[in-house]
Amino acid sequence: MDELRSRVSAELPRIRQDLEDLVRIESVSADPARAAEVQRSAEAVAELFRAEQFQDVVIVSAREDGRAPAVLARKPAPEGKPTVLLYAHHDVQPENDHAEWDSPPFEPTERDGRLYARGAADDKAGIAAHLAAVRALGDDLGVGVTMFIEGEEEVGSETLSDLLAEHQDYLRSDVIVIADSSNWDIGVPALTTSLRGLVRVDVGVRTLTHAVHSGMWGGLVPDALMALSRLIASLHDDAGNVAVAGLHEGPAADVDYPEERLLAESGIAAGVEFIGSGSAVARLWTKPSLTITGLDAPKVDGASNTLVASARAKISLRIAPGDTCEHALECLQAHLEAHVPWGAELTVTLVDTGEPTLIDATGPAYDAARNAFTDAWDGTRPIDMGVGGSIPFIAEFLESFPDASVLVTGVEDPDTRAHGANEGLHLAEFERVCLAETLLLVNLAR
Repeated sequence: MDELRSRVSAELPRIRQDLEDLVRIESVSADPARAAEVQRSAEAVAELFRAEQFQDVVIVSAREDGRAPAVLARKPAPEGKPTVLLYAHHDVQPENDHAEWDSPPFEPTERDGRLYARGAADDKAGIAAHLAAVRALGDDLGVGVTMFIEGEEEVGSETLSDLLAEHQDYLRSDVIVIADSSNWDIGVPALTTSLRGLVRVDVGVRTLTHAVHSGMWGGLVPDALMALSRLIASLHDDAGNVAVAGLHEGPAADVDYPEERLLAESGIAAGVEFIGSGSAVARLWTKPSLTITGLDAPKVDGASNTLVASARAKISLRIAPGDTCEHALECLQAHLEAHVPWGAELTVTLVDTGEPTLIDATGPAYDAARNAFTDAWDGTRPIDMGVGGSIPFIAEFLESFPDASVLVTGVEDPDTRAHGANEGLHLAEFERVCLAETLLLVNLAR
């Protein structure tokens, strides 16, 4: 244990330098103007693997235009030893308004024990953690390792299923480690065992063939905003629970989420009450939630005295593990049709979906992971946690490789602020993550 800890510690300065070099590449997959940067990022990752004597290092894409490049690399397993697939992604979210950042988003900057930059945690630190484990073990690796570093996770992994099918023999493994989640807290590791799914729809309401004067026709003719507001209000009960009938709810882990943590981490404004019923973790992990993430309506500034003919909202429905996107969409559609008021014309357009995930985290690979995490965190056992957000591709891995043990780990913590301004990596926790993955590979080799 002491020797492995020393090996990881010795590798960290070089690992951090490699991470910072990757972070400086603006691999924003959602921005077509930066497609060349995404390609440059893939090439930089491939070069890191070549430097570690990985074999068959290739950059692949399932798109005709070659965009969203993924990096594959492998070290064959010794005779009789398992193969471990290590997943991360090198594309990142848009940085949005630079003025909201305390330091330039693509210039890694350390403050108070955190490294701040877009991708410093999500998920270029996942790549760095994989590299740290491989470097620390060197010739003592003891297992086969296949790297799969995706290039379109932040835009929905549209071609992931094609990549998994096309390269199935290359990627087939006994254990799959997906480093794209979070730990429970600073000093408390976790394995993610459930994730909610996602159904997004655009809902349109029309009450008029054209806009009319609100004074002339108000009081007789309903406007579209009024109708849409009533429809939106029907989606929750008075306590804030989702009121769509038929959606699945599941039990949550027996984990205490202290109210002071909830208040601090959620960013809820002073005096605002939490919504819903049941335990906090059930509401966050295993019950459905519904959010209005966008509205098409006239702006307040400059609005005229007019009855609006049509209005539109984007609805984001998170569905509980154990449900399916097809079933949840049917439930949502039925609710909207039953509650649209005054005979208004309703349109519901599916935007995208992502299946929920529920992992049976039992067996030798999970025992190896829990022991590795406990040792890396100085005796603190990992908890099995859920995630309220969605990582749809995990379900695709489970479907493509049903015989593999899928471990969902990560480098993030409650204050990482992934996808937001001032995304940051907690450097002390990152060292524990690197040590835990090193120990995991040792345990799997045994």
